[in-house]
Amino acid sequence: MTNTTINIECTNENIKINGVAISFPVHFKTLKAIFGEPSRHEYDLNWNAVWDDIGVYASYGTWDNIININFLISKHHKLTYFPTHFFSGNILINGKTISLDTFTYIELHKNAVHKLTYEGKSKPYSISIGMNHNYKAKIPKDKYIIKQLDEEQIVFKDFGFKLSIIQELMYNKELIKPKFDLYEFVEWYDKRKIDIEEEGYEPIAEVTQYFKDLPIPKRLAKEITKINQDGGDEIYSQLLAYGDGWEDYWDIENIEDVKLFPNLKEVTLCYAKENVFEALNKIGIKTEWS
Repeated sequence: MTNTTINIECTNENIKINGVAISFPVHFKTLKAIFGEPSRHEYDLNWNAVWDDIGVYASYGTWDNIININFLISKHHKLTYFPTHFFSGNILINGKTISLDTFTYIELHKNAVHKLTYEGKSKPYSISIGMNHNYKAKIPKDKYIIKQLDEEQIVFKDFGFKLSIIQELMYNKELIKPKFDLYEFVEWYDKRKIDIEEEGYEPIAEVTQYFKDLPIPKRLAKEITKINQDGGDEIYSQLLAYGDGWEDYWDIENIEDVKLFPNLKEVTLCYAKENVFEALNKIGIKTEWS
C-alpha cells in the first residue's frame, strides 16, 4: 500500500475507502482487503492493527467488532503503538475535503468523524471515523421473524454444515436477507432481555434457534462452489460474541448434506470432525484444514 493513495468518502448514506463501502462494526478481514496485511499488532488495553506506511490503525476487541478506524496526522501524543508514518490520503465529507480548523465532530447518521486530541495537547493527533453512538436505527418489527418459503427449501441433516452454507450465502454472497446482526437482534428481541455481556461467552439459545429455523431456498444450492470455513467468519461471531476460535459447537459431523450441492468442488475446514475431512477427499472434493 506504500504507493497507493487512500481516498475516503463519507456521506450520510455510507463510507467508502478507495471505492469499497464499509459499515461499522467492521470485520478485520474487510480492512485487510482494503489496506493489505498490517505491519504489526500491538496491545494497549485492546489489540491494535497498525499499517505503518499509510498511517492507519484500528483497535479491536474481537476481529468482527472494529468500531472505528484512525488516521494519524501529527506527533502530538505520547502513545507508543501508533504508525511510523502520517496519513497522507484524502478524507471527504459529503464531497468536501475536511479542514482541521473547521470541525471537531461531525455526525453522519450511523457514522461519525472526529478529531482525537491527547490530554494536555491543543492540536489533534488523529482523525477517527467510526460508529455514531448517538444514532439509533429503527428496526422493522418483522425483520427477524422467519417467514416460510413458498418454494422448495433445503433440508439439512448437519447443523454445522448448514452454518457454513449460511456464511457463503448470507455474508459472502449476500443472497439471503436480512443479514443477521447479533446486536441488532438482541435489541429487536422482545420475549426476554438478552444480555450479551453476560451471555456472550456461550451460544445464546435464541440465536442458535434462529439459524436452525432459517429456511434456505433450494434454488441457491447451485451458488455453492466452495466452502471456506474460518474462525473469524461472521456467522460464528453472531453465534458466539466472545469466542476464541477453538470451540466445537458447530463442527460438521458428517457429509450427508454434500449431495445437495452438486457444484461444490473445494472445502476448507476449521470446524469439522476428522472423519469429515477424510470423507470429503474420498468423494473427490478437494479438502484442506484452514
